[in-house]
Order: sequence, then C-alpha cells, then structure tokens
Amino acid sequence: MALFVLTTGHAYASEDPVTVTVDRAKVFRIQEPASTVIVGNPFIADVSMHDRFTVVVTGKSYGSTNLVILDNKGEPIIDEVIVVRASDENVVSVMRNALRQTYTCSPVCEPTLRMGDSQAAFDTYAQQATTRNDLAEKAAGALK
Repeated sequence: MALFVLTTGHAYASEDPVTVTVDRAKVFRIQEPASTVIVGNPFIADVSMHDRFTVVVTGKSYGSTNLVILDNKGEPIIDEVIVVRASDENVVSVMRNALRQTYTCSPVCEPTLRMGDSQAAFDTYAQQATTRNDLAEKAAGALK
C-alpha cells in the first residue's frame, strides 16, 4: 500500500508516477479530507473514495492518466500521474504468426482476457465470461 504524504495547503506530486495493474485495485491514504476526485481518463483508471481519507484506484486499461483530488475549498490536495500496466506475473503469451493469445499460469494455464490479444480469442473469452456471469446472476436470483 502506498501512502500519499501531503504538505498542508499544497498539492503533492511525487517524481515517480503511481503504478497500478490492470484489473487490480490499489488503496491510498491521504492526510486531508477530499471533496472532489477527478481522473483525467476514466478509460484507463477508475478512482473512487472509500471515505474522505481513502482513495481506491483501479486499473482498467494500459496507459497513463492523472488523478487530482481537491479539498472543500477547491484547492488541490493531490495531483499525480497514474500509470496502468499489465500484470506480468504467471503470464504466458502464445504467438501464432501475428496473433497473440494470453494465458495465466498458476500453476495450470488457462486463457485470460488481455488487450492486444487476437480479436477471435478475445471475443471468445469475453463472450464465455459474460455468459458465465449471467448464469451465476440468474442462479443467485433464484436463491432469493
């Protein structure tokens, strides 16, 4: 867990960007209460406030954006660059000519959705995941 250290009355910006992994959340604590949260590109990262002192940043797609947090007077508390990258833990990419398929291997290799994979592989896995989630939601609704 990272900790934003703030100077009272001034926005803090570290020299190094905050790095977040796609499909993972990172929790940050701030020392002043936040009033407004702004993320430059919501397609790259999602930012939400758990409470006025706890920021949760979730990586959505590769790239960089910025995070600005303002206090109740509209003054910046945080002004940070957020870099979102892919996980490289237990990942195997299989190349067939120019087409890539990605697998997560821990310890058994299974297909995973990863931007940049071949359209056919990505669409197939996305459809299967959507269908599975729909079935699970219907089953959970039947239990109510």
